[in-house]
Amino acid sequence: MEEIFERLYDMTAFSNIIADPRFIIMYAIAFVLLYLGIKKQYEPLLLVPIAFGVLLANFPGGEMGVIQADENGMVMVNGVMKNIWEMPLHEIAHELGLMNFIYYMLIKTGFLPPVIFMGVGALTDFGPMLRNLRLSIFGAAAQLGIFAVLLVAIMVGFTPQEAASLGIIGGADGPTAIFTTIKLAPHLLGPIAIAAYSYMALVPVIIPLVVRLWCSKKELSINMKEQEKKYPPTIEIKNMRVLKIVFPIAVTTIVALFVPSAVPLVGMLMFGNLVKEIGSNTSRLFDAASNSIMNAATIFLGISVGATMTTDAFLNWTTIGIVIGGFLAFGLSISGGIFFVKIYNLFTKKKINPLIGATGLSAVPMASRVANEIALKYDPKNHVLQYCMASNISGVIGSAVAAGVLISFLG
Repeated sequence: MEEIFERLYDMTAFSNIIADPRFIIMYAIAFVLLYLGIKKQYEPLLLVPIAFGVLLANFPGGEMGVIQADENGMVMVNGVMKNIWEMPLHEIAHELGLMNFIYYMLIKTGFLPPVIFMGVGALTDFGPMLRNLRLSIFGAAAQLGIFAVLLVAIMVGFTPQEAASLGIIGGADGPTAIFTTIKLAPHLLGPIAIAAYSYMALVPVIIPLVVRLWCSKKELSINMKEQEKKYPPTIEIKNMRVLKIVFPIAVTTIVALFVPSAVPLVGMLMFGNLVKEIGSNTSRLFDAASNSIMNAATIFLGISVGATMTTDAFLNWTTIGIVIGGFLAFGLSISGGIFFVKIYNLFTKKKINPLIGATGLSAVPMASRVANEIALKYDPKNHVLQYCMASNISGVIGSAVAAGVLISFLG
């Protein structure tokens, strides 16, 4: 009888958890992420799959954790080192488990990030940016955190490729961070993806913190609506529909000529937007890109990225450095946009609310919504959403181009 109870105990995960208390830390992290996603509604479409992936990966014996291959693609399989890219698909699924199959086939090959960008493009309206092209420049300024943290990370010991993958977190774009890391530092994909998506979800917390640090009440009270006559459209647009159709084609062509390595992200972003703007003739393509394909890609990406967060992969000094560096990149990107607005305001009588600079991130439209809520606290009539969207949307393109530049120079 004692032997039966012993076997029953060994069958459970309790012995492994007691032997290695680090599992408890990972459960706590998963529960915190679930709380933020479910209760606080911080990007639940991202945080809930990621958090549940963390939970699944850290149940001993469940074999749902992603086993990271080294820089040469080698991974331990039943005591033998094998090249993951030479293993047949059925062998990956059978020997390493379902989550490894999804991760290596859909994530690490670089397949899902461009697919998600296509969905983002289908859900994005470039109208606010096209009507306020002057304000879109602040989206470029908000990329400061990417390059500042890149330099700092190199100084503290990261390789240039690792530093670039860390810095791209400052773009506030999960798919871009994943795509860049796949190209430059695939061994850091797990912690960088977790940090990028976690900080994206925490935009409602981080932006107000940075804004309060750098902006005065007077600056945050600048009413863009009242100054609308001072900020006429950059171009007198007679046919917005035609411009919206031409824009994604033109941007793809220009980016392809100057930064070819950014085409997988920018090209798919613009394709998704194009099928949206064409209208009824491509309505089925738009519906697929923005709904079924986008939703499936988000589920697979979220849950498999979460599954990379095992005790060995996450609880180490490199990951702690990535978490700290990612927060610094995020904060500097927001600060860069704010200070660019401040500098601009020094040389013009037509003042711009610094919140427009603070939204030069890729977190669309959440960053703009958060900025608008802040503005309304200081002036209930100060609706800055459409102006923030100009900077916010340009930040999506800017971070993807920045990723292309880093890949070109360091890949």
